[in-house]
Amino acid sequence: MTIKTAIQHVALEFNDKKNADIFFIKVLSLNFEKSFNISENQSYEIFGIKQKMEINVYSNEKLCFEIFISNKQKIKSFEHVCIEVIDKEKLIKRCNENNIKILNVKKGKKNLLFIKDQSDNLYEIKERR
Repeated sequence: MTIKTAIQHVALEFNDKKNADIFFIKVLSLNFEKSFNISENQSYEIFGIKQKMEINVYSNEKLCFEIFISNKQKIKSFEHVCIEVIDKEKLIKRCNENNIKILNVKKGKKNLLFIKDQSDNLYEIKERR
């Protein structure tokens, strides 16, 4: 029996609701779907963090992000999300229009594209072929 595994959503922290809207709606062209809260007790049971959380959901037919609005300071790490876009140049333009940091990294003969949102979450960008 083959088990088909897929990602249903990616959950990230963002330190500002307005900036989350800018990044996910204006830059990534996702739709705002809904907002909900989890209680301190639920947060502690799931994540071991006793803090009430507001969560915003942004998605399209292929991708869904649950964004935890938190004032916690982000710690640098190797974590990143790789997303595929139809047109890298249009994404770069939207990043520039919304002051999103763009990282072009040379790897041998290839150029890798990363963007960093206002809460220092890192995204590797691949162009659909």
